[in-house]
Amino acid sequence: MDITIPLFTLESRIKRRLRKHLQGLGFIKTKEGFLLPPDESKESLRALHHLQRKERLSNQQFFINSAWSHLREHFADGGEIDVSEISPKLELIQSKTWQSDLFRLAGLTWSVPVSPGYGRRMRFLVWDNKNGKLIGLIGLGDPVFNLKVRDELIGWSADDRRQRLVNVMDAYVLGAVPPYNRLLGGKLVASLVRTKEVRDMFVTRYASTKGIISQERKSASLALVTTSSALGRSSVYNRLSLNGQHYFKPIGYTSGWGHFHIPNDLFELIRLYLEEQGDVYAGNHKFGDGPNWKLRAVRKALSLLGLNPDLLRHGIKREVFACELAANTLSFLAGKSKLPRYNGLLSVAEVSALAKSRWIEPRAARCPDFRYWRNDRILDLLVEQENFATRTAPEAITNGTG
Repeated sequence: MDITIPLFTLESRIKRRLRKHLQGLGFIKTKEGFLLPPDESKESLRALHHLQRKERLSNQQFFINSAWSHLREHFADGGEIDVSEISPKLELIQSKTWQSDLFRLAGLTWSVPVSPGYGRRMRFLVWDNKNGKLIGLIGLGDPVFNLKVRDELIGWSADDRRQRLVNVMDAYVLGAVPPYNRLLGGKLVASLVRTKEVRDMFVTRYASTKGIISQERKSASLALVTTSSALGRSSVYNRLSLNGQHYFKPIGYTSGWGHFHIPNDLFELIRLYLEEQGDVYAGNHKFGDGPNWKLRAVRKALSLLGLNPDLLRHGIKREVFACELAANTLSFLAGKSKLPRYNGLLSVAEVSALAKSRWIEPRAARCPDFRYWRNDRILDLLVEQENFATRTAPEAITNGTG
């Protein structure tokens, strides 16, 4: 009988692949078993995401090639933007539509790959009504269950969090596409999260929500949106305020744990290994598990393989931001107020007018070269031109793991 013996066992393949990948990224391993990034500059952090982005673009090339021809028209040339007349509009999109394809394509231009979101999702295209072109993207999804700086801000116990996390969302995609990003359009897009329209669309979709853990029917009100920067401290979202109202304010940093440095192809090997071991983490990803599930699956596999689970501590601390939609957000989430008070919440048109006056018009006067942008350069961000991409693509605001 001819028995073929594999050159490497699955266990050895995972170990070799993980070691090679982390060395290639330039991570340094401490005596305690933690990882340290080469340095904390933004360019260095972008470089750490290089292989992840390359993998994402490679996997999406068929989609990019098929979608670009009919979606290109939605991206603006610089000359098509009348700065004084920019008129943002939010479109809540549905799955399996050309709008969802546009959201997907535009998201691929980010210099750091963005999360697809988890559980409840609200995806918005931000349009410029003046010219019908795309300004940017907003993606809101279920927040991670454990986020220390958020929970300390609110004063949550574990039980409080189980009961009221339903009133929180996380901005897993948030930013402007070229050439609007050159006009500080990212600040405009972020500010639109705190509007009447977003609150109302959340109510329409999720007012009656069943708790994931309690399985109880809950009346949900959007009171808080969190997000985190993929590149350490964010200069874009710090000091984000209009007329004295904070739109996103920094509340601290994550502790440097996560799984972004585990590429998808390696994670698939890990899932296969867990499946062979009969482990429940091989396929228990369901609504509500979110990114914590992937973290737990990798941790379990590392333990079974005899590797230090602390390899998940990558050492990159992301800045976390909080957007309070209600005047009494913290009191409401802490259970001290029965209902959120939305007095003072502005409309998209009102917020846009303030943002244009504060950020966009002054930037256009200082940096008029945005007018030379041509939308065919979007395609340059979707192919293997990483040096160009890191200079031009929007900074990613990603799901708050890590």
